[in-house]
Amino acid sequence: MPLVAAAVCPHPPLLVPEVAGAAAPELDDLRAACDAAVARLLDSGAHDVLVVGAAERTAALDPPFQGSFAPWGLPLEVRLGDLPGDRPGTDRLPLGLLVGAWLLNRHPSPASGDATWRMSTVAADASVGACADLGARLVSGRPWALLVMGDGSACRGEKAPGYADPRAEAYDETVAEALADADVDALFGLDPVRSAQLRVAGRAPWQVLAGAARASGGDWHGELRHHSAPYGVAYLVANWERA
Repeated sequence: MPLVAAAVCPHPPLLVPEVAGAAAPELDDLRAACDAAVARLLDSGAHDVLVVGAAERTAALDPPFQGSFAPWGLPLEVRLGDLPGDRPGTDRLPLGLLVGAWLLNRHPSPASGDATWRMSTVAADASVGACADLGARLVSGRPWALLVMGDGSACRGEKAPGYADPRAEAYDETVAEALADADVDALFGLDPVRSAQLRVAGRAPWQVLAGAARASGGDWHGELRHHSAPYGVAYLVANWERA
């Protein structure tokens, strides 16, 4: 069955108000945009929802999925999905999938009522072709949706994690335009080497999205909900739907 919808969100730990503490209001607009994007995704009629984020290697994870924000100073446990028995599932989710699970837990289950949650990592240094192939292989037996987790460049100013890089803003604008236009070719055009130099966490997951959309066929409509860089890191939120 084809991909029917996708949402793109960033994964800063400060998105979680309890982690952000007194700084939580600084990301209110971003948090609201992510909530709106996820709500739209869950209202798509998809029976399967797959979350994809970057990690050291590419792998399909086993449900139930669980992790903690303890490494970021808060012993907040997050769990997504439930299976009978004592199946261990996946513990210690990477940050992107952990924030993705947290976002999904803020919303009711999809209207279908029998939704299946899935999670997959993609190697942060995966080639463009490998990302495209992974996207094409993620096909489900039922209508499915994709939640894509990843930040833009981390080089937007002298206080950014990667310091200031004059290429960063133009890179992020390219991504913003590609997400707004549902431009698969533009996402495939993101260079892995330059992306790594700019400390972009979303390049590989975005290219998985492009591969899934291309393999599913049809025309796509994009909506860019948010684009900011409050801490020198670009945060982009978008929805893709079949036109």
